[in-house]
Amino acid sequence: MAMHDRAGHPALPEDLTNVARLVSAYFVNEVDPRQRAQQVQFGTSGHRGCSLTHSFNEAHILAISQALVAYREEQGITGPLMLGRDTHALSEAAYMTALEVFIGNGIEVHAQSDDGYTPTPVISHAILRYNQGRSDGLADGVVITPSHNPPTDGGFKYNPPHGGPADSNATKTIEKYANALLSSDLLGVNAVSYGEARASHLCKQVDWRASYIDALEQVIDMQAIRKEQLRIGVDAMGGAGASYWNLIAERYQLDIDVYHDEVDPSFRFMTLDRDGKIRMDCSSPYAMASLLQLKDKYQVAVGNDPDYDRHGIVSPKHGLLNPNHFLAVAIDYLCRHRQWPASAAIGKTLVSSAMIDRVVQSHDRELQEMPVGFKWFAQGLHEGAIAFAGEESAGATFLDRDGQPWSTDKDGIIMALLAAEIVAVTGQDLGDYYLELCARHGTSYYRRLDVASSAEQNQAFAGIRGYKLKLSELAGDPVQEIMTKAPGNGALIGGVKVTTANGWFAARPSGTEPIYKIYCESFVSEEHLQQLATEAQQHVNEWLA
Repeated sequence: MAMHDRAGHPALPEDLTNVARLVSAYFVNEVDPRQRAQQVQFGTSGHRGCSLTHSFNEAHILAISQALVAYREEQGITGPLMLGRDTHALSEAAYMTALEVFIGNGIEVHAQSDDGYTPTPVISHAILRYNQGRSDGLADGVVITPSHNPPTDGGFKYNPPHGGPADSNATKTIEKYANALLSSDLLGVNAVSYGEARASHLCKQVDWRASYIDALEQVIDMQAIRKEQLRIGVDAMGGAGASYWNLIAERYQLDIDVYHDEVDPSFRFMTLDRDGKIRMDCSSPYAMASLLQLKDKYQVAVGNDPDYDRHGIVSPKHGLLNPNHFLAVAIDYLCRHRQWPASAAIGKTLVSSAMIDRVVQSHDRELQEMPVGFKWFAQGLHEGAIAFAGEESAGATFLDRDGQPWSTDKDGIIMALLAAEIVAVTGQDLGDYYLELCARHGTSYYRRLDVASSAEQNQAFAGIRGYKLKLSELAGDPVQEIMTKAPGNGALIGGVKVTTANGWFAARPSGTEPIYKIYCESFVSEEHLQQLATEAQQHVNEWLA
């Protein structure tokens, strides 16, 4: 992907979304269900789209919400539905539509009091707390968010009673029902007006913000952070948790400076991402440029995306940490400072750094390597069988200090606070901590490539099977394994991964763009990494031909 000439620079008026036009299109644009691009499509993080391209409009949310009503009935889910949204413009519109349908179908809906926004992990935490000790009348939840996507986008995610992202069986069923409703001109959708929905006795106002913040010391050593009087900088990125940080500082007497805590659906305060778009990606140095300029003021600085399921961690000495690096640091620290059950595993996606494998092995814990998508960790986290789960795209969560589930979805707030705890307890710069891991386990050289592809090539990934591939050597080393299924659960990974003693590569198609992604890692050198990447692209092109 070519670098835009204004990447990392503040957005200009011409970069901003016309919010009025965007929201008007949500209510006005009609949907043609015969066109695949305008149908409901659940990816790894729910249904996403844009009202301007007829892929996230009122009809979609009416259909998805009614389909979810049917799915809940099939599954015998009879408790309240926790409904949250982030600060994207389309999230506000879709929230109104979803509430009209859920109340119209007689479902009790819980929502944040004061009409506030709700981070994804707070919904997960609320579901777990409500369902604790219950065997029936279980709650589930919906978060209306496209995560870190640009301001033009909308998204809709479903979290069943285990609190984490819904699995493929659930999303395929909901998708099928929703598209059937679209094809029948929404016949069968029951909805009331927004005014009726808000006034209904079924619409309950709950202060999740206060209960989540009050419980944080169950999962983070807040006293250690307070004792060391760390100076912490936070880029709230105008997201769903923007109002949380000042309250966290007040509640636990922490020294936190919060930037960009105003809600502005155009996100005009952002710096442009690598491609010149406004994208609230806290793992991107270009989107985090404004906080990086302030890094010398703080012992640790952090950022979160709009729904607060991701984290960006800034070291004063090393700048924005690679997400893989901080995952390795977090796992090493937690294995040393938490008394979790010895049987509880560490989970990672199979495209995350193998440094994690080495750290986990050094602590004699089981590693569970899963396909891409946090849904694969939810049940294990819920059962306490997984102590920590993380993915290379800067999302993670972990058990609380008593070894109990905290959230079963990614939690950017606790990961940010964990960074502060690590600095407070160890006295180390987080980047230096990672370099110590390299000294013990070897230096990792990691890269992701986006390769131009076609719909046909991306579809061809589904036909790749490891046992059919003839590959004995990669970048000068014997091939140890060629896998198309994840070792942790045997599920298809949607691509292929090839490993040697000194490195690996994985390739998988994008679900939204005409590209495929190649992930490579070497424990030898940058030159070896380049050789891995070159050979990987050659092999993948041959396999897709």
